[in-house]
Amino acid sequence: MKRPILIGITGGTGSGKSTIAKEIYAQFTEECIAMIEQDSYYKDQSHLSMEDRGKTNYDHPNAFDSDLLLQHLGELLEGKAIKKPIYDFSIHNRVEDVVEVEPKEIIIVEGILVLEDVRIRDLLDIKIYVDTDADVRIIRRMVRDINERGRTLESVINQYLSVVKPMHNQFIEPTKKYADIIIPEGGRNKVAIDILVAKIKEILSK
Repeated sequence: MKRPILIGITGGTGSGKSTIAKEIYAQFTEECIAMIEQDSYYKDQSHLSMEDRGKTNYDHPNAFDSDLLLQHLGELLEGKAIKKPIYDFSIHNRVEDVVEVEPKEIIIVEGILVLEDVRIRDLLDIKIYVDTDADVRIIRRMVRDINERGRTLESVINQYLSVVKPMHNQFIEPTKKYADIIIPEGGRNKVAIDILVAKIKEILSK
């Protein structure tokens, strides 16, 4: 098996990066593509109380176990299977179960800070930044956190203003300069998705 193609997809919360990743994933068979979500690699917090876990700043680089993610990407590139963690936001911690991921020809790495760590960035063959207006992103985050994570509107707004927005400006937005491709409007940009898929297929055929 030749070295897999490693594709990094990043952007702010609610930018549509997950939609882009899923759209690309859907264009290939499961036999040749795998998905690695950076959200799975939030640090284990078993040593903390539930109260202290709830204070986690999920938009800061220190929240991620980047060493483990780097190790797993390296193993996939070497043709080895990995055991990807599962993170449960309702308990602010990993669960005991894991997901076994086999090495594939294409590996998508998706998350808000995929391009922030130079060690991970240097492994990526294609680096994508999904660029979406802040007002659209906050609305999408509100809908997600209220519907999927049981949050109140007030708590989502407070977190956005106190943590999410400043972290985006400090850590996420600056990584745009490392992108090979910047995609505006997230998953609605069908032209960009088609071009990416065509490029990936071209690389695979070589």
